[in-house]
Amino acid sequence: MQKETITILGCGWLGLPLAKALIKEGYAVKGSTRREENLEQLRDAGIEPYLVEVDREVNGEEIADFLQSDILVINIPPERRDDIIEYHIAQFSSLIDALGQSQVRSVLFVSSTSVYASLNREVTEEDAGTPESLAGEALLLVEEMLMQERGFQTTVVRFGGLVGYDRSPEKYLGGMKEISNPDQPMNLIHQDDCVKIISEIIRLQQWGEVFNACSPVHPSRKEYYSKAAAVSGITLPPVGASDEPAPFKLVNSDKLVNALQYTFMHPDLPV
Repeated sequence: MQKETITILGCGWLGLPLAKALIKEGYAVKGSTRREENLEQLRDAGIEPYLVEVDREVNGEEIADFLQSDILVINIPPERRDDIIEYHIAQFSSLIDALGQSQVRSVLFVSSTSVYASLNREVTEEDAGTPESLAGEALLLVEEMLMQERGFQTTVVRFGGLVGYDRSPEKYLGGMKEISNPDQPMNLIHQDDCVKIISEIIRLQQWGEVFNACSPVHPSRKEYYSKAAAVSGITLPPVGASDEPAPFKLVNSDKLVNALQYTFMHPDLPV
């Protein structure tokens, strides 16, 4: 039996390895990039490549064909700009209009744990509502827009801090003057787990859900960077004072673990 066609909007740091993994599993995959020079890279990976820009209007000569898929994975994080809330809503209003003309019936939206405030406790999917950043506000509003649509079912995955490969702590240690907020726990997830989790949601058809996706181990900033420094041989920057505990949140992913029967590939970071 032929598997579904999957379109990935945004084949960058996460979208490209996801596309490769899905192709290995037998899916036909379409993928987008904003840069013409990246089209050949997508083609070489076995992805049907498209040049797509999601501005206040969805731009692309072949957008209708791009969205002729069974499943759409949306992986376009909010841009850093002062009007990000207005702009991100406009982007997704345009995208939703385009989806209304397509055959897509299942959408997976890559979101972030930035939708949670630092409540100084464990947070679950129900605790979103008071983001501390404009990007978090924009993501939460877009989540709601997608979940309210009736023409397709949306599953939202809120990933913790993305790490792995070229996003390793060693890359940042050299430029750090000190380890600030050393006792603050971290919410992280490895790229390998991100790819596997999305693949499992698609395989198990877990649509209409909101999931946290974050490693179950929450090292303090001091523990995390100390381990990274020891592994890499880089000198650990001075550890900042911790007289006043920094606000924190511990992202709980039990709902996802139970729904997917998922075991994290990299529960203890860094690796």
